[in-house]
Amino acid sequence: PQLPHGHMPLPSFWKVVEDALQQSGAQLCAFCQAFETVTPSPGTQPLTPAEERKVLSLVSKHGPDKLYQVTSNISGSRDLDLTLLRGQIVALLQSADTKGNTSRWLVDAGGPRGFVPAAKLRPY
Repeated sequence: PQLPHGHMPLPSFWKVVEDALQQSGAQLCAFCQAFETVTPSPGTQPLTPAEERKVLSLVSKHGPDKLYQVTSNISGSRDLDLTLLRGQIVALLQSADTKGNTSRWLVDAGGPRGFVPAAKLRPY
């Protein structure tokens, strides 16, 4: 099969190829910049490899739409409360406690499960 630019002299053909590559390169750069501005907000620490593995296991168990990030340190005071650090990722199991209180959520912290204040979680 004939290439659409097969009839062009070679230098012009290479110019077309180069322009196309530059254009896709520019699009890729723009995408990378957009992606970097969207992803980690300055308040979130990068995840350690161990945390990343935990997040992956939470995603596979519960799905990505159930993941939340802890916005400030939580020290559990009651039975079944979890103590978590800011930046940790948890999966939402139930958006209420056993008494139906919706300000305490039941979460899976990648092993331990327990209640945390809903106000200290934000969608991940």
